[in-house]
Amino acid sequence: MQHDEVIWQVIRHNHCSFMAKIETGIFCRNEYNVTGICNRSSCPLANSRYATIRDHDGVFYLYMKTIERSHMPNKMWERVKLPRNYEKALENIDKHLMYWPKFLVHKTKQRLTKMTQMRIRMRKLALKTREKIMTMPRKETKRESRRADKAEKAAALDSIIEKELYRRLMEGVYGDIHNDHVSELNNNLDKHNTEEVANEDEEEEDELKYVEDEDLEEEDDMEDFDGLAIGKNHEYDNEDEDDGEAVTIHQRRGRELSSLSRKKLHKDASSSKSKKKPKLHVEIEREGASGRRTSVQ
Repeated sequence: MQHDEVIWQVIRHNHCSFMAKIETGIFCRNEYNVTGICNRSSCPLANSRYATIRDHDGVFYLYMKTIERSHMPNKMWERVKLPRNYEKALENIDKHLMYWPKFLVHKTKQRLTKMTQMRIRMRKLALKTREKIMTMPRKETKRESRRADKAEKAAALDSIIEKELYRRLMEGVYGDIHNDHVSELNNNLDKHNTEEVANEDEEEEDELKYVEDEDLEEEDDMEDFDGLAIGKNHEYDNEDEDDGEAVTIHQRRGRELSSLSRKKLHKDASSSKSKKKPKLHVEIEREGASGRRTSVQ
């Protein structure tokens, strides 16, 4: 059997690993202590009959220790889940600790009240928006500062090289062999393209004017021939108005003349082309029966 008084004398006067002595008093760091104070009535080791309340992820449990389970340390504490409602949780405590000491029942209820208030306060703080304090490791801050210094030095070196190259270019060290600025090059290309487009448009306009002039000349020729035919028709009309057949004959003649004139123009063009070609003279010598030679061209 367990002797509670002997255990307490050893813990109190010799050594206890859960005892914490400070200026204000002596406290207990055991997780099953119901009050947190190191005294005879609150010690979970020196009392064979003990009860407390613990929190597991927001859920409260009632832990009870009895003398009958002292020989089984892994099954020494019996756990009972308490409801979330505060009043029902108090009823469960009264039910399970009906014949226990009044002091222990009162301390368990007091611990339940304190833990419920703490849970309510935690929920309110979680709903509020608060600033989160982040810690920066010292090694990372030093590493980032070194990288920033190296980047600044590299940027300064690039600017110095660029200025030196520009100075040499302006002094004429590299001669005339260098590339123009990209904007100037693009402007020159745009001007060249616009000039080519303008020249092409002018050539197309000239071709169109030439074709229109040829069409106008042909129309004028047709009008002249039609005018002659119409004039002749008017003369015949003045002489014999009743004779309608003469008018049709003259119209047909005017059309024939216009068609003949076109054919003549085509023949003249073809003959001018054929005249330009050189003529070939072929001489053939033949011997007759008399032995004379005759030449044929």
